Amino acid sequence: MLKPNKLASTNFLSSLDMRAEEINHIFELANNFKNKELELNFRNKVLGLIFDKSSTRTRVSFEVAMSRLGGHTIDLNPNTSQIGRGELIKDTARVLSRYCDVLAIRTFKHTDLEEYAKWSTKPVINALTDLEHPCQALADFLTILEEFGKLENLILTYIGDGNNVANSLILCGALLGVKIRIACPKGYEPHPNVIKKANEINNNDNFLLITNDPHEAASGANIIYTDVWSSMGQEKQKEEKDKDFKNFTVDSNLVSKAKANVIVLHCLPAYRSKEITNDVIESDKSRIFKQAENRLHVQQALLATMLLEK
Repeated sequence: MLKPNKLASTNFLSSLDMRAEEINHIFELANNFKNKELELNFRNKVLGLIFDKSSTRTRVSFEVAMSRLGGHTIDLNPNTSQIGRGELIKDTARVLSRYCDVLAIRTFKHTDLEEYAKWSTKPVINALTDLEHPCQALADFLTILEEFGKLENLILTYIGDGNNVANSLILCGALLGVKIRIACPKGYEPHPNVIKKANEINNNDNFLLITNDPHEAASGANIIYTDVWSSMGQEKQKEEKDKDFKNFTVDSNLVSKAKANVIVLHCLPAYRSKEITNDVIESDKSRIFKQAENRLHVQQALLATMLLEK
């Protein structure tokens, strides 16, 4: 029976907190959990969820994952705790470290997540910040691996805002040998530090393409991926972004530019007829709901590696 190995890094704040072999170990564990070939018991272990942003998939998948491991989850809603009244992160982190065994934090500023990790004596997981969404990327690449049986030299085309999801896809792709193309309007490119780090990891000239032409990016792609145009906290920019992204909808015409066996991914929630059309979501090329399910399995694997005793 496959046994989880403890990760080299205490925390999972970024895709770069894992080496390629550790990511592949997470995939192996996730597949074992998914196929009911592995059962572990972390009875009396507690996961604390601190979510400053609303959530469906991240919250439910973490709670179900912890339950399947035999542990418990505490929802630390900022609206009903002292977190929402301005208690310092360093105070909250030091207290929760004495109650919980692992923390998953979904917040706006990545620096706030780093502050939690600085003061916590227990592992901290990035459940989404404005900079990265590394748990999502794990589920994405597991879905791709299941579909194609390999990752190396596949072409993943992301069409949309160069946001936290795009940043994590770039970093994870650099580690795993997946070629990444990002198509976005001018001014919406991924974070420059992310691009710099990814190119340092994978110095192949063909690894990363950033373009303003979605059809160029989709040509010959194995995977087409999109996300909402306006993320949480960008409500005031929604009208402007809808105009800027009007030619970046993933529709059947754009999908036809890709390889015949292309699959389509979306991290959800989806606004049909904006970033993606209804017929593409419901097509036989869509793996969107399999991708959503895989959030559960990779997070169960991630928690298992973090809850191991030293």
